Amino acid sequence: MEKKYLVGIDGGSQSTKIVIFDLEGNIVGEAKEALRPNHLAEGVVVEHPGDDLWDAMCVASSKAMEQFGVRKESIVGIGLGTIRCCRVLMKKDGTLAQPVISWMDKRTSETYVHDNPDTQYVTSTNGYLATRLTGAFKDNIANHFGQWPVDYDTWDWSTDEEVLKQYNLPREMLLDPVKPGEQLGTISKEASEKTGFPEGLPVFATTGDKAVESLGAGLLQESTALVSLGTYICSVMVSKTMPPKDAVNYWGIMSSIPGLYLYEGYGIRRGMWTVSWFRDLLGEKISIRSGYQGISEEEYLNEQAANVPAGSDGLMTKLDWLANPWEPYKRGVMIGFNAHHDYRYMYRSILEGIAYSMRNNVVNMAEEAGREIEEIIVTGGGSNSDLLMQIFADVFNLPIKRNVVNGSASVGAAINAAVGLGIYETYEEAVEKMVKVKDVFTPKSENVAIYKRLNEEVYQNLTDYTDEVLKKTYKVLHPEG
Repeated sequence: MEKKYLVGIDGGSQSTKIVIFDLEGNIVGEAKEALRPNHLAEGVVVEHPGDDLWDAMCVASSKAMEQFGVRKESIVGIGLGTIRCCRVLMKKDGTLAQPVISWMDKRTSETYVHDNPDTQYVTSTNGYLATRLTGAFKDNIANHFGQWPVDYDTWDWSTDEEVLKQYNLPREMLLDPVKPGEQLGTISKEASEKTGFPEGLPVFATTGDKAVESLGAGLLQESTALVSLGTYICSVMVSKTMPPKDAVNYWGIMSSIPGLYLYEGYGIRRGMWTVSWFRDLLGEKISIRSGYQGISEEEYLNEQAANVPAGSDGLMTKLDWLANPWEPYKRGVMIGFNAHHDYRYMYRSILEGIAYSMRNNVVNMAEEAGREIEEIIVTGGGSNSDLLMQIFADVFNLPIKRNVVNGSASVGAAINAAVGLGIYETYEEAVEKMVKVKDVFTPKSENVAIYKRLNEEVYQNLTDYTDEVLKKTYKVLHPEG
């Protein structure tokens, strides 16, 4: 019997990844194309230059299809996953009216202003790329929250005239909504020529990045939480209902499974970025040492920091390397230095700071939601570190699960396609078949006790003191602010 394959598209903020899976969730081919640097301008303008999202997808998919060769004719479906919270202005023919407005752009948090006469449609990155791939003007409803007139109960555009007026987006400017797992269309002849995808291949809706990542990680139970280790580190729980509007520690978004919702808690801006920043700060010294051993710089640092005792002998790190606009005084803090603290202690302290922060965020979210978390799934490139996974287990005092494929957004996109095609009848069945657990890290009791006291007696209250100092520093350096 001829094998069948699925494509999961993971369109991110920095690159586009095309991953080909068999029906058991094993990676059998992949390609990646980096996006160009964003265009920045005054007034917090952040745009993707030219037609970069589409161009990167065409390059990455062409690479993947060329590498896959004649087997590409055995691909049966594509799941389209893209970055969320962007705003795309489209002409009548489906091309860009202007460059894609990034989620980091101030305009995406404000009501849409119709100031471009070429604009016929306002959509998400998913709607734009789906239109370019299929020629059908459809959009994934679950990729919208914030400045969009969405009815979260019906999973459709709101029909309330007051809501439409509030967001300044009349129905005729919005694409036809499609739920996750439903078909957006089929690959057009023109798109086939540019991407290498076979013409007529069905394309299925997924959701925005964190939601489809949650599906690909196997987040199905309310007693489980997900921690996504990326440039932005966040925590997620699944729920059958949207949260109350007055929730403090989380907010609700639609999941990649129609009818289910996700509670997303607060995270760490420039989370794993800080790890890379510290690695690069060490420079040639670490590069030479790791090269001598034939391992990566990250592996070398993890190996060295594993010899540092839990708690880093009192050295603590607050990961505020990127301040929120309403807290401009915030800065990253390392406190508790002694003469013997070298790069090993500093590196471990950063990892422990990530674990402390996410543990506290997850606990706050779970307590407010009235549930008890029994296990944590950790995804993203940072989960490659055995040391960080063990620190998570010890700080959370819970089993920490790591999957075989840690870039789970592409897996989730493929699962949406698999269910949409009827290969699997339910999402539960698809997850069981396609999401594979690599290993589980269990808490070490001696470390649990140390981390519990350091977190509860010191770390949780640390910014009560450091923020006061940082506020005074900020006033000295920015007297006008």
